[in-house]
Amino acid sequence: MVTPAVAKEKPKEVAKEIPEEIKKVVLKTTEPIGLPKRPSAFSISAALEKSEEEPEKIIDSKKEDLPSQHFSETDLKSEWQKFLQELQQKDIIIYNAIGSFKLQKKDENIVEVTYPSESAKVEFDKIRADFFNHFMHKVNNHNISIEYRADLSMKKEIITKRKIFDKFAEINPVLKELDDFFKLDFN
Repeated sequence: MVTPAVAKEKPKEVAKEIPEEIKKVVLKTTEPIGLPKRPSAFSISAALEKSEEEPEKIIDSKKEDLPSQHFSETDLKSEWQKFLQELQQKDIIIYNAIGSFKLQKKDENIVEVTYPSESAKVEFDKIRADFFNHFMHKVNNHNISIEYRADLSMKKEIITKRKIFDKFAEINPVLKELDDFFKLDFN
């Protein structure tokens, strides 16, 4: 019977010896492992940061093997007007968006496109290839490059009767008093 008691004591001793201190090693990185955080396309702060950057210039690569004959600014403007007339018949929405664009010959092979807003520029990008491919073939100059310039003063604003009244009310405050007294409706 002595042996069963010894057998009971040995497992207790073995159980005490098994738990040893296991040191956990945690590795740390100096840089984030994931992708950098990018602002959303709908972020107002990202749009404001983007607008503070320099105006965007896109210059197409030179095509030296193709002909590059001289063209005048008159050629450019007349073709642009013809293109706008055709576009007015085909797609009135794009025509309304890009109708106020100004195209100028800046240098021998550089055309500067002045646009009023980024949304109008997006609409222009849809038809840019159509116009410039036609124009390059027309004037036989295939080395034309395009530069973009934003001009916020070109924006068209719809003037309502209320805006006209407010403008005159700033000049003559008596009009504002008459409006309050007679409850005029300028909608």
